[in-house]
Amino acid sequence: MANKVRIIGGQWRGRNLPFPDVQGLRPTPARVRETLFNWLQSDVIASRSLDLYAGSGALGMEAASRGAKKVVQVESDAKVCRQLKQNTELVSASQVKIVQQDVFRYLAGNAETFDLVFLDPPFAKGYAVQAANWLEDKLWLASHAKIYIEVESKLKLTGLPENWAMLKHKTAGEVAYYLFERTD
Repeated sequence: MANKVRIIGGQWRGRNLPFPDVQGLRPTPARVRETLFNWLQSDVIASRSLDLYAGSGALGMEAASRGAKKVVQVESDAKVCRQLKQNTELVSASQVKIVQQDVFRYLAGNAETFDLVFLDPPFAKGYAVQAANWLEDKLWLASHAKIYIEVESKLKLTGLPENWAMLKHKTAGEVAYYLFERTD
């Protein structure tokens, strides 16, 4: 398997984790992840993190590597989930749970609160804003949760929950990425 994603920081720094060749799967670029985790710094340690549309697992595994106490990775593709499970075994990531399910079906279930959410849906499907609103409306977020959203750079993020304050925003090529904080 030629596709690999490299963990940038934490206990698994430098580890390459394989991911399958699946249409639409595009790992968050290393420089974007580095920027994101610089933004998050102390927010990751001991956090409860939710990685929606986990894909390669790069964001959730990076959080686990940097000290998140719990990471739930939600991914619908069976082949991708098998690889995510193998990767957690490869690095003995007992704090990472893989859930094979459609994101909206998962969010319609019993909510538990998360401090940190990674929302990186497939491009050109329009899932980001709907998933963001479900996170808020269905009570998945801790009071000052941080929410990372990664979308295609030409997409305008409108209709997000009103109590989300944008902390950071950058663009890298085809990718726009945002960090929000939930306020009460």
